[in-house]
Amino acid sequence: MRRTSLILALALAVSAALPARPAFAVEAPFEAGLIRLAEVLGSLHFLRNLCGEKGDDWRGQMEKLLESENPDSERRARFIASFNRGYRSFSESYKRCTPSATEAINRYMKEGEALTRDIASRYGN
Repeated sequence: MRRTSLILALALAVSAALPARPAFAVEAPFEAGLIRLAEVLGSLHFLRNLCGEKGDDWRGQMEKLLESENPDSERRARFIASFNRGYRSFSESYKRCTPSATEAINRYMKEGEALTRDIASRYGN
């Protein structure tokens, strides 16, 4: 759970430090990282529940990311589609917790941490 808190804290710190994007602006350089983070959160939501963690912690983190970003409807839809893509990609492959699923959890946890650190160090204030 400590890693969960770290990922969430970093994601929220990053998104709070990022400037709001005007509707006419070109996509911000950190956008791809945030979209990927949403996909990672969706993957973790499925896998962690599959492997015994019950609850909506990862979905809750996604909601907090959306709340802190306060995206327009089009951007919000991209975040949600990415979260859902992460969730579905594993729900179609895994029906029970396996060593492979556990390894995927570990890799996605590390990737989520790396994404939030990278975005914070490059674009945070």
